[in-house]
Amino acid sequence: MLGICRGRRKFLAASLSLLCIPAVTWIYLFSGSFEDGKPVSLSPLESQAHSPRYTASSQRERESLEVRMREVEEENRALRRQLNLAQGRAPAHRRGNHSKTYSMEEGTGDSENLRAGIVAGNSSECGQQPVVEKCETIHVAIVCAGYNASRDVVTLVKSVLFHRRNPLHFHLIADSIAEQILATLFQTWMVPAVRVDFYNADELKSEVSWIPNKHYSGIYGLMKLVLTKTLPANLERVIVLDTDITFATDIAELWAVFHKFKGQQVLGLVENQSDWYLGNLWKNHRPWPALGRGYNTGVILLLLDKLRKMKWEQMWRLTAERELMGMLSTSLADQDIFNAVIKQNPFLVYQLPCFWNVQLSDHTRSEQCYRDVSDLKVIHWNSPKKLRVKNKHVEFFRNLYLTFLEYDGNLLRRELFGCPSEADVNSENLQKQLSELDEDDLCYEFRRERFTVHRTHLYFLHYEYEPAADSTDVTLVAQLSMDRLQMLEAICKHWEGPISLALYLSDAEAQQFLRYAQGSEVLMSRHNVGYHIVYKEGQFYPVNLLRNVAMKHISTPYMFLSDIDFLPMYGLYEYLRKSVIQLDLANTKKAMIVPAFETLRYRLSFPKSKAELLSMLDMGTLFTFRYHVWTKGHAPTNFAKWRTATTPYRVEWEADFEPYVVVKRDCPEYDRRFVGFGWNKVAHIMELDVQEYEFIVLPNAYMIHMPHAPSFDITKFRSNKQYRICLKTLKEEFQQDMSRRYGFAALKYLTAENNS
Repeated sequence: MLGICRGRRKFLAASLSLLCIPAVTWIYLFSGSFEDGKPVSLSPLESQAHSPRYTASSQRERESLEVRMREVEEENRALRRQLNLAQGRAPAHRRGNHSKTYSMEEGTGDSENLRAGIVAGNSSECGQQPVVEKCETIHVAIVCAGYNASRDVVTLVKSVLFHRRNPLHFHLIADSIAEQILATLFQTWMVPAVRVDFYNADELKSEVSWIPNKHYSGIYGLMKLVLTKTLPANLERVIVLDTDITFATDIAELWAVFHKFKGQQVLGLVENQSDWYLGNLWKNHRPWPALGRGYNTGVILLLLDKLRKMKWEQMWRLTAERELMGMLSTSLADQDIFNAVIKQNPFLVYQLPCFWNVQLSDHTRSEQCYRDVSDLKVIHWNSPKKLRVKNKHVEFFRNLYLTFLEYDGNLLRRELFGCPSEADVNSENLQKQLSELDEDDLCYEFRRERFTVHRTHLYFLHYEYEPAADSTDVTLVAQLSMDRLQMLEAICKHWEGPISLALYLSDAEAQQFLRYAQGSEVLMSRHNVGYHIVYKEGQFYPVNLLRNVAMKHISTPYMFLSDIDFLPMYGLYEYLRKSVIQLDLANTKKAMIVPAFETLRYRLSFPKSKAELLSMLDMGTLFTFRYHVWTKGHAPTNFAKWRTATTPYRVEWEADFEPYVVVKRDCPEYDRRFVGFGWNKVAHIMELDVQEYEFIVLPNAYMIHMPHAPSFDITKFRSNKQYRICLKTLKEEFQQDMSRRYGFAALKYLTAENNS
C-alpha cells in the first residue's frame, strides 16, 4: 500500500513539473540567464547575440526564440506521452529487449541513473535513446593521406574496435600511399565483421583544389565537403571522423543519435570549444562567418540522402565562392566552409552534446564537457602539437590514447556473436588449410606457422625514394627484431642506397621503435629506408616471412639480400651498381655473391679496403664467416681464390651453401616453412640453383658480421631435441617438394644431402 502511495506522489510531481515547464521556459527565454551580471548563451543559435560581431535584427531574434519555443513544446509533448506509456505498461514488459544496443546521449548528471535503470531491465523510454539493431552495420568515413596519418588511423580504429558491438564498414578516402598501407593492414588484420572500401583521394583533388587553404591538413582537409558525391549513392548516413580521434565508448551510441534528427537537420556537429570564431583571439583576427562559437568538424554525422536532395554540392560551393572573395583562403579547411553554410542555414544542424568531440587544442573549454571519466565519449587531439597540447587533464587523455596506441591489435580479432559475417575467401582458405593439419603431430606448431597471417603495417615511417634512371639501382634487404635495433644507424652509415627492412615487433615495441627512430638524427635524415612492421604472433620468429615482406616492397630492379647484423663495406652500394652493368644482370640469371667475414670484437676499426681486410685476416682480427662453427655455409665462396682475385669468378652450388647475394627483384621468395633458426637461407639458395642462377663471387666486395648475444631461436635449436627433429623433417619435405616441382633437376640435392 505504501508503495502505491509513493507511486502516486511521484506521478503527481511529474505531472506538475510538465505543466510548469512551458511557463518557466517562456520566462527563461525572454528574460535570459545571467551569471555574475553577464548573459550566458542558451544554444549556438543564441550565443551569437552576445558576440561583439553580432548585428542581426530584432526580428531574427524573435524568430530564433519562436523556433526554440516550438522545440521545447515538442519535447514536453514527448515527455507526456512517455509518462503515459510508463504508467500503463505491464510488468512483463519491463524485462527489456536484450537484442538491442541501447544508446545514452546524456553523459553527465542523471545519465548514470538512467543507465542503471536499463541494466536493471527498466524499459521506460523516458531518457532513453532510440536503439541500434544488434547486427546493424555502422558506416564510418575517414580522409587519410600519407604515412603519419596512416599510423593515426590505426590508433583510431583500435579504439573503435575495442568498444564496438556492431559490424563496421569503413569508407577510407585515401591517397595512393595510405591506400597501400591500410589495404595491407586490414587484409592481414582479418577482423571479423569489418569491411573496408577505398576511394581515390587523388581523383578528388580537382573538386577542392580551387580553394586556397592555410590549414596544416592541406588539400585533404577539404575533402569531407565532397563526401555526398564520393560515397556510394545508396549510402544514406555516415559518421565522419578526423584521424586524430580516440573513442572512449561504443560508436553505436553515436550512430543512434541519427534517430534524433528532425525536420531538415542533416548535419550532427559539436560546438567549437575555442574562441576562434568569436574573432577575439588577437588583434585583427578575422575568422570565417559562423553561428556564435561555430562548430568543429572533427566528428560529423551526415544524412547523405537528404543532403543530396538539398543539392549540398551547389550549396557549399556557392557559399565558398562568395566568402573567398573577402577571406581569400580558409584557415581551418572544411570547417570554415561548413560553418559559413550553417550561418546561412542554421536549420541544417543537430547540435551534438560536446562530449562527442572533446577538443584538446590550446585554450579550449573542453572541461565543460565532462565531470567524470564515464562522461567521455570522443577525445579529439585537434592541435598541430597533438599530445603536447596544454590541458588541465592532458595526462589522463594522453594515457588513454597511449593505451590504444600500444594495445595488441591481435586481441581485436574477436567475433560478433549472433551476427552473420560476409564470406571472406582468404579467411575460409586459411581455416581449410589449418583444418588439414594434424594437431597430434609433434611438429604441428612448425607447420601451423606457415599459414599464420601476421598483421603488417607497411612504411611505418615516411619513405621517399625514386630509383636511379640507369636501371642499376640496388636495395639492401634485411629483417630484425627489437634486440638488433642498435645496428640500424651503423648500416645507414655504411650503405647510402635504399633499404627495405621488416621489423618483427609487438604493438608496444613498434612505438618504442618509433620513438627511437624519431630521436635519431641519422635515421631521420634518411628518407630512402622503408620500415615495415610485422606484428608478433605465435611462438616462432618468422624469419622467411619477414624477408619476403621486405623483398616485396622495394622499388629498385635489384636487391642485396643481407642480414641486419652485417655491415657492408664502405662504397658497396656504388660497387654493386657497377657490377650489375659489368655482369649484365639485366639479361642473365646471375646471383652476385658478397663474401662474408666476421669479427669477435665489439669495437672494430672497420677496414676501408680489401688490402686492409686481408691484413686483419692475417692478424686474426677477422675471420671468414662461421669458419669455426658452420664451415659448409660459406666454403663454396672459395676464400683462398678471393684473396688474389681481381675479376668476378663463378662457383658451384654445394650442400648447405648460404651466401649473401645480389639478385633481380623477381627472384623466388623464401620458403615460409622454415622459421626461427636453421635452413632458412639454405633452402632459398637451393631454389636459385635449381632455377639455373649462376653464382658469381665479386672480387672487391665484402661484408662483416658484428658480434651480438645469441638469439632466442638458436638457443632453442641447440637445447631442444624436438626442435632439431622437426627441422630435419621440414628439410626432407622441402626437398620432396623440390623434386615434384622441378623433376630430375632437383635429384642432386637429395644426393648431396646424403653425402654431406
